[in-house]
Amino acid sequence: MSFLDNLENNLKALESREQSDPEKVRRDQERRDTERSSALARAPHAAALKNSAFTSQLLTQCRTIGRTQRVLVQFAWIGENLRLDAGAKRMELMPTAEGIVAVFLVDGAETGRSAVNPESDDAAELARRWLAE
Repeated sequence: MSFLDNLENNLKALESREQSDPEKVRRDQERRDTERSSALARAPHAAALKNSAFTSQLLTQCRTIGRTQRVLVQFAWIGENLRLDAGAKRMELMPTAEGIVAVFLVDGAETGRSAVNPESDDAAELARRWLAE
C-alpha cells in the first residue's frame, strides 16, 4: 500500500468518526434549527424592506440629498441587508425578528442605531438624519 492510499484511508476513517459522533450531530442539528427559526422570524421584515415603497423613497431621497452635498450615495444589497455608502458615512438597514434596524456608521465606527418602520416612518427624514450627521 502506498503512502497516498494510506493517507486517504486515514482521512476517510477520521471523517466517518466525526459523522458518527452523536454529540456533534446534535449540536449541528440545534444550530440549523436555531438559524432556521431566526430566518423565519426575520422573513416578513426582510420582505418589507426589499419590496416597500419606503425603501424606494429612501434611495431617491438619499441620492437627492447627496447630490446637493456633492456626495455620491451608493447602495448595495448584501443578503437581506441594505447598505448605503456616502463617502465616509454608511447606513445599514438590517431586518431582525423585532423589525428593521438602521445602523449609522462613520469611518467604520458605529455612531447610532434606530428602529425603522416602513409603514409609518418618513424616508426623507431618515435620509436627512443620516446624511446630516
